[in-house]
Amino acid sequence: MNRKQLTILLALVVVIGGAGLLLRQQQSSAWTEKNPAIGKKLLGDFPVNDIAQIVVRHGTNSITLAKKDDLWRVQERKNYPANYAEISDFLLKARELKVVQSEKAGQSQLPRLALANDNSTNSPTIVEFKDGSGKAVRQLLLGKKHLRKSNQPAPMMGDMGGDEGYPDGRYVKVGFDSDVVSLISEALLNIEPKAEQWLGKDFIKVEKVRAVAVTHLETTNSWKVSRETESGEWKLADAKPAEQFDNGKASALSSSLASAAFTDVVVDPNLPSLGLDKPTQVVMETFDHFTYTLKIGVKASDAYPLTVDVSAELPKERVVGKDEKPEDKAKLDKEFADSQKKLQEKLAQEKGVAGWTYLVSSWTLESVMKERSQLMADKKDAAKPDDKGDGDAAPPGFPPLGKP
Repeated sequence: MNRKQLTILLALVVVIGGAGLLLRQQQSSAWTEKNPAIGKKLLGDFPVNDIAQIVVRHGTNSITLAKKDDLWRVQERKNYPANYAEISDFLLKARELKVVQSEKAGQSQLPRLALANDNSTNSPTIVEFKDGSGKAVRQLLLGKKHLRKSNQPAPMMGDMGGDEGYPDGRYVKVGFDSDVVSLISEALLNIEPKAEQWLGKDFIKVEKVRAVAVTHLETTNSWKVSRETESGEWKLADAKPAEQFDNGKASALSSSLASAAFTDVVVDPNLPSLGLDKPTQVVMETFDHFTYTLKIGVKASDAYPLTVDVSAELPKERVVGKDEKPEDKAKLDKEFADSQKKLQEKLAQEKGVAGWTYLVSSWTLESVMKERSQLMADKKDAAKPDDKGDGDAAPPGFPPLGKP
């Protein structure tokens, strides 16, 4: 192929490509003219700052998130503080939702889009945004998820991937009476009427543990361990002569509740089945002078009901080192003041956790729920008989001497 032929070929490619682009733009323009809502905000001028209540319903399940005393709370959990970051993210996302496609749909078409508001399996998840007076500002019906087909594995998608694809959008309606169904590019997977999902997750963080005392109902199962330094070995208090304490079995106590979390909040803590009238008590003391008192009930469904009380006796003055130099005093004073400020903030936050009854996973509490015997060294196998003979033993494969 000479230069002239190559030039002609390149020119044809440019012309054909330009024609294709023009045709695509014309088709897109025609589609937009037919669907003027495309690209516009789904909820219009959505007044985020006026929203003081969000109701999420699906079938018979319903939750209400409402502002009270300038805090978002979950009404179905005795007004426990809600996850503000989760709610704020949802409101901002709702304000920016844009229409990808939009069509009118008759009542017969709604079931296959999971937008039939009839409490059937095809009913939508309904989200109502209300103002401070309880007046509805917007009503959003979340229907069937739009799935993107893919032959490639979808990492971190879990059950959302596979042959059916993974959610990349959702069919929705704005208002119960609207006959317009829109497709948005947000799947909104976490918008569900599950109260535990919307709870604020602030909880205790027991760090730098110095001592742990566990009091079981059966007193022989109770125990207390402590250590002198953060890296020191645990020692069992009141060890009996026959007890062989295994420090390794207590090692998990150092960080067992350093990043503790709860799964739910109990609505009625007085239920006899919770066993909180006769709890196991755990007292944890830290090198930062914090004391955590946990009262733990009866395990059910792989979780324990638990109450917690937090106190602290923080030093008001810094202990001056024996060999401290005058020129280091200002720096050390500042470090002490900064540290105390953080501890005061931690105390205030964790005191707010008190007064509620939580459900905490059993694996989180397994190290502090051990019985005394479970902290002891495993018994070794009984000593085996000496295999060495006295000189008269028969060689392997031969009968004993003196016997046929």
